[in-house]
Amino acid sequence: MKLLTSLLQLPRSAKRAISVIIDIFAIVVSLVLALCLSRDVLNIESATGWLAVTTWLVIGSIAIFVKLGLYRAVVRYVSVRAFSMVLTGAIFSTLLLWALIYAFDVTLPATGIVNFGLMALLIVGGSRFAMRELYHRMVSRKKIPVMIYGAGSAGRQLAQALTNGEEFAPRVFVDDDSTLQRALLLGIPVIDPAQVEQAVKEQGIERILLALPSASRSMRKQILESLEKLNVKVQTVPGMADMVNGDMSIDQLQDVRIEDLLGRDPVDPDPALMQQHIRDKVVLVTGAGGSIGSELCRQIIVQKPRALVLYELSEFGLYSIERELKELIQRHQLPAIDIYPVIGTVQRRNRIATVMQSFHVQTVYHAAAYKHVPLVEYNMVEGVRNNVFGTLYTAEAAIEANVELFVLISTDKAVRPTNVMGTTKRLAELTLQGLAQRNSTSTRFAMVRFGNVLGSSGSVVPLFKKQIEQGGPVTVTHPDITRYFMTIPEAAQLVIQAGTMGNSGAVFVLDMGEPVKIIDMARKMIHLSGREILSPEHPEGDIEIVYSGLRPGEKLYEELLIGEDVLPCDHPRISRAQELALDWPEMSALIERLDDACLNFRIDDLRQLLLDAPTGYQPSNDDINDLIWSKMKADS
Repeated sequence: MKLLTSLLQLPRSAKRAISVIIDIFAIVVSLVLALCLSRDVLNIESATGWLAVTTWLVIGSIAIFVKLGLYRAVVRYVSVRAFSMVLTGAIFSTLLLWALIYAFDVTLPATGIVNFGLMALLIVGGSRFAMRELYHRMVSRKKIPVMIYGAGSAGRQLAQALTNGEEFAPRVFVDDDSTLQRALLLGIPVIDPAQVEQAVKEQGIERILLALPSASRSMRKQILESLEKLNVKVQTVPGMADMVNGDMSIDQLQDVRIEDLLGRDPVDPDPALMQQHIRDKVVLVTGAGGSIGSELCRQIIVQKPRALVLYELSEFGLYSIERELKELIQRHQLPAIDIYPVIGTVQRRNRIATVMQSFHVQTVYHAAAYKHVPLVEYNMVEGVRNNVFGTLYTAEAAIEANVELFVLISTDKAVRPTNVMGTTKRLAELTLQGLAQRNSTSTRFAMVRFGNVLGSSGSVVPLFKKQIEQGGPVTVTHPDITRYFMTIPEAAQLVIQAGTMGNSGAVFVLDMGEPVKIIDMARKMIHLSGREILSPEHPEGDIEIVYSGLRPGEKLYEELLIGEDVLPCDHPRISRAQELALDWPEMSALIERLDDACLNFRIDDLRQLLLDAPTGYQPSNDDINDLIWSKMKADS
């Protein structure tokens, strides 16, 4: 084995020279064996002729192999194509032997010539496949033993790629197709899913790779639940769309996506609803660099608007989404779409109004907001300024610019809020409902309310992932806390579609599926990363789960509806909430009082106004106050 290791470390030129020497040996041995199997053809008189035949046969055969590119083939990657080259070379070498026999007037029957060809094929080809097998056996000892779940086309491609790689050694396929079970694919056995646990133990499997790019989420969830108990790290091949578009290759393995654990398949968007207020229109997205705002931009750009205005306060966020969208246009070969990156805050009324009028905006998606509950709790004035007045200023600018549609991105935290962020978002909803009641506006207002989105900034999912990578502990606020979850692309698509429905002032609610216990999600993520939970029952575990307590303003569970009166819409996952709204004069008076309290930094008055507002605000902690106000009070 040390000799093989030394040979593999030689430079390419030396390896090619060794291959040539082996082939010379193979040709000579093949000819000698062919002569020995043919009686009475080798004698003293013909020795000189056979020496000349052998010399020219070696020279000619090597020249043929060079011409065919046999020495350019890397032995460790020898494949069917390489075998076809060896076969072609053996045929031409056999024909050359036949010609040389006549040229040098020596005798060898046809069977002898055929024997030479077969033995040359066997020795030249066999030596290469033997070297490849030795190489893979040696390297596989250093590789991570893996199980490939899925023996279809993707699974076989993955196995081939991993076999030629240097990190993983495929040991077994898993597939529920009974016609494949107990068969060998690429020399790898295929087993039934019921045998997975046994195979993991017997083969020492350290990783399970899901090669099911087209499987539904419900199917993937079922498979992942069956693998969770094994405490083996699970990864997956990229999605079919990523591979078809050329964005990723089959062997670019990814960690299991959290949406696979939820198991709910998305509903395909309605093309007509997606295009209605976007195709050939000027669209503006506030908060364009945020999690929801940036995904809205991605969904909007493929619907071919005439122009897309990106309104964002963060310079880096604006730069990132502008560059990504331009790459997206080029990749999808979309027609020329004007993209306007505009730095600005929704708290500047004149700025947002000038932008809308200058670009003749027709559709607005208002995603700009402060959304992190504890931060808004300690920065009450800025939370009200951005979430309430930012919405008011943007909506008034839309009315002045004769915008056709204005869609507010709301949240489930606006329902019976227990924190400042939630109550400011409910006030933003009431503001738009009040504006919608005025007959003087042609702008149609819509609000879309939904829960957590996977992968957004501040989400528990990336936090858990980071904590697991660091070895723990994983922090969960409460053992009973639950949340609704949805993927960012699905949420953005539903927001766009909901905006086309209903009358002005309607509040739409997205079907988020069943609420998920955060502790269950944490456990699944730990198990599927190949680790064991550290607990009194498992003192040898790897990662501990620690309960940190509910954060200021945090609820155990979220709700999407204030009442029970909901109406169905044209989409199975969108409903319209029937909720009471304030008349605009009443709402306008409340806004004036909020403005005065914020302007004069009267936190007690501001807090009381939020408590008295018709939002159902019931703070979970009466001791939380604006940080600056608290500091000023302490110093006075």
